Amino acid sequence: MLNEQMFEYGSKSSVIRELFAYGLERKKIVGEDKVYDFSIGNPSIPAPSNIKKALLELLEEPAETLHGYSPAAGDPEVRKCLSESVNRRFGTAYTADNFYMTVGAAAALSISIQAVTNPEDEWITFAPFFPEYRVWVEQAKAKLLVVPAETENFQIYFEELKKLLSPKTKGIIINSPNNPSGVVYSEETIKRLAALLEEKQKEYGTTIYLISDEPYREIVYDNIEVPYVPKYYPNTMVCYSYSKSLSLPGERIGYILTPDEVDESQRLRAAIAGAGRALGYVCAPVLFQKAIARCIDTPTDIRAYKSNRDLLYNGLVSLGYECVRPQGAFYLFVKSPEPDAYAFSERAKKYDLLIVPSDSFGCAGYVRISYCVSKKTIKDALPVFAQLIKEYQ
Repeated sequence: MLNEQMFEYGSKSSVIRELFAYGLERKKIVGEDKVYDFSIGNPSIPAPSNIKKALLELLEEPAETLHGYSPAAGDPEVRKCLSESVNRRFGTAYTADNFYMTVGAAAALSISIQAVTNPEDEWITFAPFFPEYRVWVEQAKAKLLVVPAETENFQIYFEELKKLLSPKTKGIIINSPNNPSGVVYSEETIKRLAALLEEKQKEYGTTIYLISDEPYREIVYDNIEVPYVPKYYPNTMVCYSYSKSLSLPGERIGYILTPDEVDESQRLRAAIAGAGRALGYVCAPVLFQKAIARCIDTPTDIRAYKSNRDLLYNGLVSLGYECVRPQGAFYLFVKSPEPDAYAFSERAKKYDLLIVPSDSFGCAGYVRISYCVSKKTIKDALPVFAQLIKEYQ
């Protein structure tokens, strides 16, 4: 007898992955340049040149150290480099012990949730949200509750959040800059969230964890500042990935940060190590742990993403589309011209425009357009978007 929950996860691939696979097949039929694939968040900017330099230098090292295991939490020297970098940037006082290296942000999130969750606990997140949160929470035998989107500015809808908080609340998951909206939570929003959670912890006599999912932290525009969440709320775990900031999504390298200020921080770190063990993560890829240490403060070149954002946003607005102006990440959240976003995205497929309906993000009536593509793809697609919108005008 199969595990039916695992069968369901495996047999129902995400809408994003299905569209991406569809696009690959269409390109074989109509040609690479005739399919406008905005489905997946695969960085189009090459990894920085010093990543290649670091890898070439590392490949000269003895194989037993380069390709051998690291400790489960990661190479101590790598984690020391991480602590020094974060301390420089945010004025903190972390050490290597505050970091646990992971197989990207997905592993960081699943491990963090598993480490603190007991059956029947509840987690809360905010629409629109990355759909895999539901998988990781359910796998921990807990329940994910979703605060509806506050569609005026896509900050947190606090009145709705208050309705969902209870003594069963184990934690909150935030993602800023946000996938799929591109919105950055303001300092005011983070302060208000921190104050509310502090109040509820005292009222319930419980610990409420805040997981800050931050793979897009470095991709922000117009001098927007992303608040550093642990400075505002002590019971924070930061889940970070280099997939987007250094264009390394396939290499799967990231970390969990647990500040000393978190309740029972030593026990939490042991639980994180236990969750990584139970989920089958022996250690993060050692070659890329070492590469990250050598490139730790490499700036993210976002000029191409900003140029793409401006071209696509301005172009679609001029055509009559209603869009959320992205402050970060590389996604445009567009209101569907008909209530059914799936129907709209299916109609777009007739033009070989691949855009993701937002229902799985918990926010019906929108589509996500990933603009980490070539500028040519956007320029060529705008006349096609114009044909599509004419069907609704």
